[in-house]
Amino acid sequence: MRWFAGLGNPGTQYQATRHNIGFMALDYFAEKWDISFKPSKCKGLVGEGNVQGTKVYLLKPMTYMNLSGESVRSFIDYFKTDLQEMTVIYDDLDTVFGQIRLRYQGSAGGHNGIKSIIQHTNTQTFNRIRMGVSRPLPGYDIADYVLSPFKKDEVKLLESFVAQCAEAMLYSLTHSFEQTMAKFNG
Repeated sequence: MRWFAGLGNPGTQYQATRHNIGFMALDYFAEKWDISFKPSKCKGLVGEGNVQGTKVYLLKPMTYMNLSGESVRSFIDYFKTDLQEMTVIYDDLDTVFGQIRLRYQGSAGGHNGIKSIIQHTNTQTFNRIRMGVSRPLPGYDIADYVLSPFKKDEVKLLESFVAQCAEAMLYSLTHSFEQTMAKFNG
Protein backbone atom coordinates (compact mmCIF):
# COMPACT_ATOMS: atom_id res chain seq x y z
CA MET A 1 0.00 0.00 0.00
CA ARG A 2 1.11 3.56 -0.79
CA TRP A 3 -0.63 6.80 0.05
CA PHE A 4 -0.31 10.41 -0.95
CA ALA A 5 -1.47 13.36 1.13
CA GLY A 6 -2.02 16.46 -0.99
CA LEU A 7 -2.24 19.62 1.07
CA GLY A 8 -4.70 22.44 0.52
CA ASN A 9 -7.74 24.23 1.91
CA PRO A 10 -11.37 23.16 1.46
CA GLY A 11 -13.84 25.51 -0.19
CA THR A 12 -14.34 26.99 -3.62
CA GLN A 13 -12.70 30.29 -2.65
CA TYR A 14 -9.35 28.44 -2.29
CA GLN A 15 -9.77 25.99 -5.16
CA ALA A 16 -7.50 27.68 -7.72
CA THR A 17 -4.90 29.13 -5.32
CA ARG A 18 -1.20 28.38 -4.96
CA HIS A 19 -1.77 26.83 -1.53
CA ASN A 20 -4.05 24.22 -3.13
CA ILE A 21 -1.60 22.82 -5.63
CA GLY A 22 -1.35 19.63 -3.53
CA PHE A 23 -5.10 19.10 -4.04
CA MET A 24 -4.69 19.86 -7.76
CA ALA A 25 -1.98 17.21 -8.11
CA LEU A 26 -4.16 14.59 -6.39
CA ASP A 27 -7.17 15.53 -8.52
CA TYR A 28 -5.09 15.12 -11.68
CA PHE A 29 -3.75 11.73 -10.54
CA ALA A 30 -7.22 10.59 -9.46
CA GLU A 31 -8.73 11.51 -12.81
CA LYS A 32 -5.96 9.71 -14.70
CA TRP A 33 -6.43 6.51 -12.67
CA ASP A 34 -10.22 6.70 -12.25
CA ILE A 35 -10.13 7.22 -8.48
CA SER A 36 -12.97 9.07 -6.79
CA PHE A 37 -12.86 10.86 -3.45
CA LYS A 38 -15.30 10.25 -0.61
CA PRO A 39 -15.65 11.79 2.85
CA SER A 40 -13.89 9.65 5.47
CA LYS A 41 -13.36 9.35 9.20
CA CYS A 42 -9.89 10.80 8.61
CA LYS A 43 -10.97 14.45 8.63
CA GLY A 44 -10.54 14.50 4.89
CA LEU A 45 -11.55 13.16 1.50
CA VAL A 46 -10.04 9.79 0.63
CA GLY A 47 -9.69 8.15 -2.76
CA GLU A 48 -8.78 4.49 -3.12
CA GLY A 49 -7.64 2.63 -6.20
CA ASN A 50 -5.33 0.10 -7.75
CA VAL A 51 -2.57 1.68 -9.81
CA GLN A 52 -0.38 -0.70 -11.77
CA GLY A 53 -0.84 -3.43 -9.19
CA THR A 54 -0.35 -1.23 -6.12
CA LYS A 55 -3.12 -0.30 -3.68
CA VAL A 56 -3.08 3.51 -3.57
CA TYR A 57 -4.88 5.92 -1.26
CA LEU A 58 -5.16 9.66 -1.86
CA LEU A 59 -5.86 11.94 1.11
CA LYS A 60 -7.07 15.54 0.86
CA PRO A 61 -7.24 16.90 4.43
CA MET A 62 -10.36 19.00 5.04
CA THR A 63 -8.93 20.53 8.21
CA TYR A 64 -7.50 23.59 6.45
CA MET A 65 -3.80 23.80 5.74
CA ASN A 66 -2.58 24.72 9.23
CA LEU A 67 -4.16 21.60 10.76
CA SER A 68 -3.20 19.09 8.04
CA GLY A 69 -1.40 16.94 10.61
CA GLU A 70 -4.71 16.08 12.31
CA SER A 71 -5.98 14.45 9.13
CA VAL A 72 -2.67 12.69 8.42
CA ARG A 73 -2.55 11.32 12.00
CA SER A 74 -6.17 10.20 11.73
CA PHE A 75 -5.42 8.41 8.43
CA ILE A 76 -2.40 6.63 9.96
CA ASP A 77 -4.45 5.49 12.94
CA TYR A 78 -7.54 4.45 10.97
CA PHE A 79 -5.74 2.57 8.19
CA LYS A 80 -3.00 1.18 10.47
CA THR A 81 -0.31 2.44 8.13
CA ASP A 82 2.99 4.18 8.67
CA LEU A 83 4.92 7.14 7.34
CA GLN A 84 7.20 5.07 5.10
CA GLU A 85 4.19 4.47 2.84
CA MET A 86 3.23 8.18 2.68
CA THR A 87 4.29 11.02 0.38
CA VAL A 88 3.11 14.56 1.12
CA ILE A 89 2.54 16.93 -1.81
CA TYR A 90 2.47 20.67 -1.14
CA ASP A 91 3.30 24.16 -2.39
CA ASP A 92 6.83 25.46 -1.85
CA LEU A 93 7.88 29.11 -2.01
CA ASP A 94 11.59 28.25 -2.27
CA THR A 95 11.20 26.24 -5.47
CA VAL A 96 10.71 27.97 -8.81
CA PHE A 97 7.20 27.80 -10.24
CA GLY A 98 6.77 24.74 -12.43
CA GLN A 99 9.50 22.66 -10.79
CA ILE A 100 9.15 19.87 -8.28
CA ARG A 101 11.70 19.00 -5.61
CA LEU A 102 11.61 15.74 -3.71
CA ARG A 103 13.08 15.12 -0.29
CA TYR A 104 12.53 12.66 2.54
CA GLN A 105 13.33 14.74 5.61
CA GLY A 106 13.81 18.23 6.90
CA SER A 107 12.16 21.03 8.79
CA ALA A 108 8.85 22.64 7.91
CA GLY A 109 10.67 25.54 6.28
CA GLY A 110 7.92 27.91 7.38
CA HIS A 111 5.12 25.83 5.82
CA ASN A 112 2.34 25.50 8.39
CA GLY A 113 0.85 22.35 6.84
CA ILE A 114 4.19 20.55 7.11
CA LYS A 115 4.70 21.98 10.61
CA SER A 116 1.36 20.42 11.61
CA ILE A 117 2.31 17.02 10.12
CA ILE A 118 5.65 17.08 11.96
CA GLN A 119 3.82 17.97 15.20
CA HIS A 120 1.26 15.13 14.82
CA THR A 121 3.74 12.45 13.69
CA ASN A 122 6.67 13.46 15.92
CA THR A 123 9.14 13.22 13.05
CA GLN A 124 10.61 15.29 10.24
CA THR A 125 11.33 12.15 8.21
CA PHE A 126 8.72 11.48 5.55
CA ASN A 127 8.64 11.64 1.76
CA ARG A 128 7.71 14.98 0.21
CA ILE A 129 7.05 16.36 -3.23
CA ARG A 130 7.43 20.13 -3.06
CA MET A 131 5.69 21.90 -5.91
CA GLY A 132 7.31 25.23 -6.68
CA VAL A 133 5.14 28.33 -6.56
CA SER A 134 8.08 30.80 -6.30
CA ARG A 135 8.32 33.63 -3.79
CA PRO A 136 6.31 36.83 -4.17
CA LEU A 137 7.96 40.16 -4.79
CA PRO A 138 9.49 41.80 -1.69
CA GLY A 139 6.88 43.46 0.50
CA TYR A 140 4.06 41.17 -0.67
CA ASP A 141 2.34 39.37 2.21
CA ILE A 142 3.12 35.63 2.06
CA ALA A 143 -0.36 34.58 3.25
CA ASP A 144 -2.04 36.76 0.62
CA TYR A 145 0.30 35.36 -2.03
CA VAL A 146 -0.29 31.65 -1.36
CA LEU A 147 -4.04 32.23 -1.07
CA SER A 148 -4.20 34.09 -4.38
CA PRO A 149 -4.91 32.52 -7.78
CA PHE A 150 -2.15 31.77 -10.25
CA LYS A 151 -1.22 34.44 -12.80
CA LYS A 152 -2.40 33.98 -16.41
CA ASP A 153 1.02 32.87 -17.64
CA GLU A 154 1.23 30.34 -14.77
CA VAL A 155 -2.24 28.94 -15.51
CA LYS A 156 -1.02 28.01 -19.01
CA LEU A 157 1.71 25.83 -17.47
CA LEU A 158 -0.34 24.43 -14.59
CA GLU A 159 -1.54 21.24 -16.29
CA SER A 160 1.94 20.17 -17.37
CA PHE A 161 3.19 21.04 -13.89
CA VAL A 162 0.67 18.82 -12.07
CA ALA A 163 1.23 16.14 -14.73
CA GLN A 164 4.92 16.13 -13.82
CA CYS A 165 4.00 15.62 -10.16
CA ALA A 166 1.62 12.79 -11.11
CA GLU A 167 4.43 11.17 -13.10
CA ALA A 168 6.69 11.30 -10.02
CA MET A 169 3.87 9.80 -7.92
CA LEU A 170 3.45 6.95 -10.39
CA TYR A 171 7.20 6.33 -10.65
CA SER A 172 7.50 6.15 -6.85
CA LEU A 173 5.08 3.22 -6.77
CA THR A 174 7.60 0.92 -8.47
CA HIS A 175 10.88 2.56 -7.44
CA SER A 176 12.46 3.58 -4.16
CA PHE A 177 12.02 7.18 -3.10
CA GLU A 178 15.78 7.67 -3.55
CA GLN A 179 15.46 6.53 -7.19
CA THR A 180 12.45 8.82 -7.64
CA MET A 181 14.42 11.75 -6.22
CA ALA A 182 17.33 11.02 -8.56
CA LYS A 183 15.01 10.99 -11.58
CA PHE A 184 12.81 14.00 -10.78
CA ASN A 185 15.18 16.33 -8.93
CA GLY A 186 17.27 16.57 -12.12
